[in-house]
Amino acid sequence: MPKAKLSSRTRNVLAVVLAGGKGERLSPLTIPRAKPAVPFGGKYRIIDFTLSNCINANIMKIAVMTQYKSLSLDRHIQLGWSRLVSPDLGEFIYTIPAQQQVGERWYEGTADAVYQNIFFIEKIGLPYLLVLSGDHIYKMDYSEMLDFHIHNNALATIAAIEVTKKDARAFGVMQVDEENRIIGFEEKPAAPKTIPGRTNECLASMGIYLFNTDDIVSALKKDAGSTSSHDFGKNIIPDLIKTGKVFAYNFRDENKKTAKYWRDVGTLDAYWEANMDLVSVDPQLNLYDNDWPIRTHLRQYPPAKFVFAQEYEGGRLGQALDSIVTDGCIISGGRVQNSVLSPNVRINSWATVMESILMENVEIGRHCKIRRAIIDKNVYIPSGTVIGYDRKEDKKRFHVSPGGIVVVPKAVISSLS
Repeated sequence: MPKAKLSSRTRNVLAVVLAGGKGERLSPLTIPRAKPAVPFGGKYRIIDFTLSNCINANIMKIAVMTQYKSLSLDRHIQLGWSRLVSPDLGEFIYTIPAQQQVGERWYEGTADAVYQNIFFIEKIGLPYLLVLSGDHIYKMDYSEMLDFHIHNNALATIAAIEVTKKDARAFGVMQVDEENRIIGFEEKPAAPKTIPGRTNECLASMGIYLFNTDDIVSALKKDAGSTSSHDFGKNIIPDLIKTGKVFAYNFRDENKKTAKYWRDVGTLDAYWEANMDLVSVDPQLNLYDNDWPIRTHLRQYPPAKFVFAQEYEGGRLGQALDSIVTDGCIISGGRVQNSVLSPNVRINSWATVMESILMENVEIGRHCKIRRAIIDKNVYIPSGTVIGYDRKEDKKRFHVSPGGIVVVPKAVISSLS
């Protein structure tokens, strides 16, 4: 059982998961779904990592705030997550769509998303509010962050991770004193300030915020009446720092690896790279940890199967090497290598799939050659199709990322037939 289960303080925390972003840099994967609902690692959705962190840390009151194309995300949470909480004990996992409860606007920023649900937050009435993003991959014990917050008598605490000076330009960058009190904060600075004594490392915000509920409610109401961009990083945090009670919590990884693992898989190339890491001999992300399980919803498929062992010249050999193959997959005389296969994928005879991500219900026809591709759910690739070997030809039919990853979305089925 996860050690965080021993903590009872987390019963006083309401977790708000921001899951309404469009995820435009992940298009076309985000055309039919919200970014947190994008499949990851064969059997998971991106949001499963944040929700698993909550459950493992004994945070059982969770509100997922949705907005953009949330149907698949709502269904996933209802089928896979609602059963993990006990309403009789006051536990819940709600999905709360944007409802224009305050004025006639949709969410205009991260702070505005929380502000527009302020009546719900006040009604729940818990002393601490944990604000999370639903589109990052990491393993973190939020109960330890809560203990740090209480010990420092903080008004707000921000989870922080060390990044290079070059990468820091994409984050909120913090300056802290010897007690980890934040004394400066810049959102996506052109010239980020480094950690004292480290010329090439900066302290970056992970977008994980822990607040005293009364204090953040007051700050959100004040911000709502201003002409700001209503964003935590740009507006709320810089104002709160002036109180001298905002602290940086150095991220402690539950991943049981030497290096800290926290990924924003917000681009196609980053998404592909993170999936490809999972099939390496010693992946950076540890999915095989019974002490910190990653939960999800998964239909009941039969076991994966590999058929045909005709090892003579011209024969069929069903095999998968250095790959993740989930339930329901049938490798029927084809070859899979360095790839991630979601449930119910079929690879037919003499087909080869290399360095690719195949989502649920994908079928690869005979004699196909697939390389460095992401193929969305329910796509049938006709026999003899070649993808990932000629970038110029791929661009005529598909979306190709800057790194050369070919994305085959759902709507492209008919054009391949």
